[in-house]
Amino acid sequence: MIITFLLEIGFALYVLFRYKLTAVSRLATAVLVGLAIFQLAEFNVCEGAWGVDSLTWARIGHAVITLLPALGIHLATKLAGQKQPLLVGAGYVSAAAFAFIFMFVGHGMTAQECLGNYVIFSIAPQLVIPYTIYYYGWLLIAVAYALWQATKQKKKPAKSALVALAIGYLAFIIPTTAVTIVDPSTLAGIPSIMCGFAVILALVLTLKVVPAAHQGEKVRH
Repeated sequence: MIITFLLEIGFALYVLFRYKLTAVSRLATAVLVGLAIFQLAEFNVCEGAWGVDSLTWARIGHAVITLLPALGIHLATKLAGQKQPLLVGAGYVSAAAFAFIFMFVGHGMTAQECLGNYVIFSIAPQLVIPYTIYYYGWLLIAVAYALWQATKQKKKPAKSALVALAIGYLAFIIPTTAVTIVDPSTLAGIPSIMCGFAVILALVLTLKVVPAAHQGEKVRH
């Protein structure tokens, strides 16, 4: 967890200092920092730190990753050079609602458990299905949107960035889904397992998406 945290923070700092500060680089950095904070929160759920109890760290981690699908769809629209206020707004509103519940509603996050390979987060039973639909729904919308917009791009860098973003998402959605199908007992650990695989997304953002978007900016100017 700490190694992954350091990698993702390192990627975020690299993007900030290597590339011009644009909407794309800011959003990519926000995703990277969010992934890193979740890894730190996971570690502290297991270890306890800084006078903050394990349940509070679980709340922080879960709230942070709840914002990531909205950031992803926002990033996809920026890579496509489009403004989609209703789509992006819906993503952020739904993300904020779930994040608020996990952070501040007593029964929103009820328990956490540190296992050998991942952390289990227990949320209110009535939230499980809506939250799963929210999370997977927005991730799949982002993938579909990115691929659809890639087909409409005339400039190679923009097309490349959108395809890379879609691949980055699929690179952690597919393995996580496969793990839960093979071993249904891991369902409760999906956030932890998903963010473990999401280091692949971090790599793709840093090494492909942001550089391609940066190249696209240079071509336009």
